[in-house]
Amino acid sequence: MAEPMRIRATMAGDVADVKVLMNHPMETGLRKDAKTGKLIPAHFITEVTATVNGTSVLAAEMSGGISKNPYLGFKVKGPKAGDKVVVNWADNMGEKNSAEATIG
Repeated sequence: MAEPMRIRATMAGDVADVKVLMNHPMETGLRKDAKTGKLIPAHFITEVTATVNGTSVLAAEMSGGISKNPYLGFKVKGPKAGDKVVVNWADNMGEKNSAEATIG
């Protein structure tokens, strides 16, 4: 089970500023375990999506080149305070996570 994401969405004029901290190991598959010397299996987020009130506002692909616990920030023009933003990710091992926030 993936750890919960932290998400915050605030309004600045007619633009929502969304910030998300995604808890994930983001292993490239190239790093060796210090004790065993064996490669640590690749385990990284491959896809991130975001919606506002069910309408898609972001679709991104990621790879193993992103650091552990990635931080994502993006802006969306048009939402209103009180609208719901949902961010989802999926990784190369089939794990998924989701977080939602009310835009304030």
